[in-house]
Amino acid sequence: MPVAHLVVVMPAYNEAEGIRGFIDEIREHLASAAKRISFVVADDQSTDGTAAALAGVDGVHVERQPANRGHGPTALAAYRAGLALAPDVLVHVDGDGQFVGRDFSRLVAALVEENADVVHGVRDGRTDPWFRKVLTACVGVLIALAAGRRIPDVNTPLRAYRPETIGRLLDAVPSDALVPHVHFSLAEARAGLTVRYLRVLSIPRRGESETGTMWGGAPRPSLPPQRLRRFARAALSEVWAWSLRPGAPLRSIPAADGQQ
Repeated sequence: MPVAHLVVVMPAYNEAEGIRGFIDEIREHLASAAKRISFVVADDQSTDGTAAALAGVDGVHVERQPANRGHGPTALAAYRAGLALAPDVLVHVDGDGQFVGRDFSRLVAALVEENADVVHGVRDGRTDPWFRKVLTACVGVLIALAAGRRIPDVNTPLRAYRPETIGRLLDAVPSDALVPHVHFSLAEARAGLTVRYLRVLSIPRRGESETGTMWGGAPRPSLPPQRLRRFARAALSEVWAWSLRPGAPLRSIPAADGQQ
């Protein structure tokens, strides 16, 4: 049975080239999964006309952010704006379009049919540079040690949530978190939530440039750029402070049955 209201939330920065087509593709494949579909795009002060590319598109709400704050805070703003629309199911995906429409219907079906709290889209065929894959793998090992089990693709941006589940997570994570999905993945495991993992296809970023904004428009680098190195250091420090160290705030999220 289709859900009554499904909300898809997207953080976006300079995605004018591909975001309209991406939203159209998602809508087409989710048409049978929901009676009503809304989109919330949190525009992180784009300079390329991302908001203009979506002007007047039915069911699309563009929330322009007050300042350029980066992916993590913008993703959290998108989640909160999506929850304000009172959805029955909330789906998060980045606005760069690195997924295909058919996997969205599979994601929602898994959430509903398996009565899960959250479904993660585990990326197959990632085209990221080798150092980003290594970084993701290292973070995954660290989180697995803390969680007591392996969490596939710990930072995946493609997720489907029950609203009450994502609401609990948002209440626990600071609004300026750099890597909220890493925190979410660990908290979900510790709290005993019902998490399902679905393998999905990962494709290059939509638009003329495959590298996206992390590289500042430069050709794909063979070594980690300085910006990414700085980000990785800050993100690891944040994960330690908020999720890993003894007494970390995110260790206090109650278990699914309300018990600590």
